[in-house]
Amino acid sequence: MTMTVTSAFVGAPLHPAAAATTVGRQPAAGVCARRPAVRMVAAASPASPSSPPATETSPQAYGRTEAHFGRIVTAMITPFKTARGGAEVDYAVAEQLAAYLAGHGSDALVVGGTTGESPTLKWSEQYELFNVVRQTVGHKVRLIAGAGSNSTDEAIEATRRAKKLNYDGTLQVVPYYNKPPQEGLYQHFKSIAAAEPDLPVMLYNIPGRSGINMSAEVTSRLARLDNVVATKEASGDLDQFTDIRRNTDADFHMYSGDDALTLPLMSLGATGVVSVASHFIGPELQRMVKLYLDGHVADATALHLRYSRLFADLFCMANPIPTKAGLRLQGWAVGPPRLPLTDATPEVEAKIAALFRDLGLA
Repeated sequence: MTMTVTSAFVGAPLHPAAAATTVGRQPAAGVCARRPAVRMVAAASPASPSSPPATETSPQAYGRTEAHFGRIVTAMITPFKTARGGAEVDYAVAEQLAAYLAGHGSDALVVGGTTGESPTLKWSEQYELFNVVRQTVGHKVRLIAGAGSNSTDEAIEATRRAKKLNYDGTLQVVPYYNKPPQEGLYQHFKSIAAAEPDLPVMLYNIPGRSGINMSAEVTSRLARLDNVVATKEASGDLDQFTDIRRNTDADFHMYSGDDALTLPLMSLGATGVVSVASHFIGPELQRMVKLYLDGHVADATALHLRYSRLFADLFCMANPIPTKAGLRLQGWAVGPPRLPLTDATPEVEAKIAALFRDLGLA
């Protein structure tokens, strides 16, 4: 049987409206409590082609326990004011974009991460972003503060700020440039986790940007800490991903750090993805993950193949340059990146525009 997949999502409106919401503070008690693994038992009803039979699985049902941050976590870009050459953060557009993403396939948002150009954000700008996004989306989605630093003290301070703003967790990148030893990495993340023990932590291993790889052994050690609940593994090393998965409990959630590897890593026990493509196809990524978890592997693969060029082309220049170009095509006034990142070349803009036309995204 041949399956034809069509996109149910055609991109952002030209004039997105902000949806400011005020929601009561969630109780912090038990926020980091580990959950038991899920045991799935075969359904009593007969199987059908559209609903494959559930099968009894091991208690280690990796990727199937309740996801602490959901399945699709969007690493949100930071808009800058075009009229001032990207000199100022555009908080109004940030509010609009966060509200839009919260209603279009994102379970959680990372605010002020690498895709949000954290290397060129002042801490004061970062904290204001944390604040305006929280005020805008309330608790429609979970919010993860990009609070990482190559200074342990700075990361702890940013983590405390995120806690005061009632964030649901922090993303903590492997310290960049100073190249600590593996024990230094362990002590760095352990100190951050201990500073706010009720605030969940997602580790972030990205050797291509940090200049150092956090070993599977260190990640597995950190996973034993109560509030270290997840990792964004962006090493691209399937053996390392496998080693971490084999040596951690099912309730330690592993996220792909690359849209192109989401589906392959689901087969190794990933929970989902910290995504860039979800700016454009959040609902379709949700559908792909659900299809895979429900046993419809061929259908999930068809969606992966449909969007594989998008996954690749969003990284044809340094992230988030192509993503900002795509958002501008959809009418979002996100402005250019900040130096030292430059704007998309005319060739890349034409490439993104042609791809978006093919996929019905613009």
